[in-house]
Amino acid sequence: MRRLALATLLAALAVTPAAAEIKRVGPETSPIASAVVVPAGYDIIYVSGITPPVTNPGAPEGTPREFGDTKTQTIGVIERIKGILESQGATLGDVVMMRVLLVGDPALDGKMDFAGMMEGYRQYFANADQPNRPARITSQVSALVAPGMMVEIEVQAAVKPK
Repeated sequence: MRRLALATLLAALAVTPAAAEIKRVGPETSPIASAVVVPAGYDIIYVSGITPPVTNPGAPEGTPREFGDTKTQTIGVIERIKGILESQGATLGDVVMMRVLLVGDPALDGKMDFAGMMEGYRQYFANADQPNRPARITSQVSALVAPGMMVEIEVQAAVKPK
């Protein structure tokens, strides 16, 4: 009797229901979600903080000109993240959480260029081509790993296993 009960239990555990869909909470007009609910059964991909590529090799090393303005750096970082996610079978549409770190822009008296970051961000999120919106935080920090870098982004993505 015990063997039958154990076999029945093991068989029930082996059959898992199809994963529910990810739920994004908050106003549809907002480019970020107030919350994202990832149900059981999804694979989570954690992408470390990614910094921008050099966009102007001839510019003085360690200056914002070497990496571009905040918008340019944001685009460069998101493109790098896109490549990392694609290498794992995911897309930017699978991003459920994003942390954006911005260094103050010298051209803005040391204040972060939130508008410039949003211009780059909106090219990839909450638009007609890719409507998904991650939960997100944006913070100003005093410095990043290299002088001239003004943007670092970390993301988590959730993918339904195939």
